[in-house]
Amino acid sequence: MRSTSPSGSTPSASYDDPCQLELGAGRTRGTRSLPGRLRPMSGHSKWATTKHRKGALDKARGKLFAKLIRQVEVAAREGGGDPDINPTLRTMFQKARESSVPLDTIERAIKRGTGELEGVRYEQVTYEGYAPSGVAVIVECLTDNRNRTGADIRSTFSKSGGSMAEPGAVSWQFERKGVLLVSKTGASAGEVTEDDLLLVALDAGAEDISDSGEQWQVTTPPSDLPAVRAAVDEAGMAVESAEVTLVSSTSVPLENEGDAKKVLQLIDNLEDYDDVQNVYANFDIPDSILAELSA
Repeated sequence: MRSTSPSGSTPSASYDDPCQLELGAGRTRGTRSLPGRLRPMSGHSKWATTKHRKGALDKARGKLFAKLIRQVEVAAREGGGDPDINPTLRTMFQKARESSVPLDTIERAIKRGTGELEGVRYEQVTYEGYAPSGVAVIVECLTDNRNRTGADIRSTFSKSGGSMAEPGAVSWQFERKGVLLVSKTGASAGEVTEDDLLLVALDAGAEDISDSGEQWQVTTPPSDLPAVRAAVDEAGMAVESAEVTLVSSTSVPLENEGDAKKVLQLIDNLEDYDDVQNVYANFDIPDSILAELSA
């Protein structure tokens, strides 16, 4: 969702200049391009990170557990219950453990997915739409009732000043990528510089490295995420999150607090719905406004 990663992630510009003015060959403000492709951090991922820093409420923690358990269950059903041969399950297992989901709870979810235990069968559904100010939004759900979920998502968009869109209307603006957030400090390797991370991540298959404030953001092809994470871990660097997410190719700048508040309210309303797993959006909010809204 995140997803608000939390969910997220990750999908659009978070720098003062949404046009990413070039500062030199192969560089943009806040971004190091590895093979010549530039990917800034998404506005939604940054908002999710800001909310996370404010502290997790018990209600939010419970909702996160429920979402992660569903994701583990579906990953096991679609690719088998062995994390060693199911990279999606391995990623979800690690994400659940990092969020302090009990191990026995994860194991039961895997068994429900493989059919060893009885459980509700969820299907994946994706919805597209627009938030206020024309911000593109993608909502990924796991549901046991497609009709109910579709109606509820449409109602949430409408009540929050947005609108649903036809399939494909906004998805062309997003690409699926692996994204890691690596702490600049607090690792056994000491302070992590851009060049330190570049050497490790490039060899493991990373595409880009971006400066997202207190962390470095590393972007990879989805299939290379486990290998890049393993390399970063082995180098003694602290990975704060690692997930496959959607990264946007364009962004919508929100230059005043009123517009930003409306968009973030829609994102929060969507993420609060139990069936929603991830929400991706391509807004770009200046740090000063984001700080005011998260105070």
